[in-house]
Amino acid sequence: MTSTSGADGIRHRLGIELKGVAGYLVITCCVVNVCVEVNVNVCLGWVLGVHDQHATETNQSGYRATGVRHLRSLRVMPEGDTIHRAAAALRTALTGRATMRFDAPRLYGPRPGMGRVIERVETHGKHLEIIWDDGIVLHTHLRMNGSWHLYRNGERWRRPSEQMRVAIEVPGWVAVCFNAPTVETYREFDRFRHPGSGRLGPDLCTAPDERLMECARRIFEYPEPECPISEVLLDQHVACGVGNVYRSEILWACEISPFAEVGSLLPIDCVQIIHAASRMLRANLQHVYRVTASEIPGGLAVYGRNGQRCARCGDTVEVRRVGEHARTLYHCPGCQVRHQPLAAAGPHPSDPVMDPHPAAAKYLADLPWRRDSLAG
Repeated sequence: MTSTSGADGIRHRLGIELKGVAGYLVITCCVVNVCVEVNVNVCLGWVLGVHDQHATETNQSGYRATGVRHLRSLRVMPEGDTIHRAAAALRTALTGRATMRFDAPRLYGPRPGMGRVIERVETHGKHLEIIWDDGIVLHTHLRMNGSWHLYRNGERWRRPSEQMRVAIEVPGWVAVCFNAPTVETYREFDRFRHPGSGRLGPDLCTAPDERLMECARRIFEYPEPECPISEVLLDQHVACGVGNVYRSEILWACEISPFAEVGSLLPIDCVQIIHAASRMLRANLQHVYRVTASEIPGGLAVYGRNGQRCARCGDTVEVRRVGEHARTLYHCPGCQVRHQPLAAAGPHPSDPVMDPHPAAAKYLADLPWRRDSLAG
């Protein structure tokens, strides 16, 4: 495949305007709820972001690397659609090419042999895997800080070499994974015996209708009925692809309280949630900026809109940190009331305050649509 056809293929998938700008490709996840790094090589012909000047170095493996001083970033969270776009770019550069070099200083598992051909690049929810013709599977989970970069051979890296977790060199390209907390290999036939993941749920970006119904059934039969539905949606054993942004948007679209116990949901509620999740994820596969509510400025109904008026009911969007990892959850208390438990009707005294400064409380209290309700 030529570089021109590769560019056309990616442009066709992502719908991005071509620009003749020299650079490199960065395929990444977010950094602490804020950004995604995306940059591109002129051979692919498209660009999503701009880096500042960089200081260079040569790492011990012989690759050239650089440190980053500044980054303009896009406000995108690492979710199923982001990983699918990353896989599309890696697939164009790596598939069908023989491995010339493979470095992974912290790898757990067998290594692919030199000269082995990369057959596939696949995603399953937020997991990205590269498969060789000898059955070796490289499994990476980028979580919050990891990223995949794609460079031309001999091109300088845009991250320090000590952050490298995997570097794969093929004719014409070097794919580098930085800061991924999970980097491991296993034999392809061991997929469902993987100790860390077990049997993952169906991928909502690609699953057929019967598999979507299986996801709905997994929600309805969830083994911990007291668990909030907002936490169940992040369980990749139920369904793959939903992350922090989508769980807030899905539950708003369904008008379901994020604090509803999963055991209180009816079968029709579970089906509605899964269909909303699949619809949102698939609608964003071809877009860089995530849109879940096209009629709302900014494209998102509640995520990132703390203190703003809800587009549906006019109440004020709120945010809390919930769950084991205290991830941010946005919701509208005015219209997301279906299956809401009594204990969640108001803020719990133990809930962490997002902004404890008195000015923040005064600002929220002075919002025009809250004055009357607060005055009683």
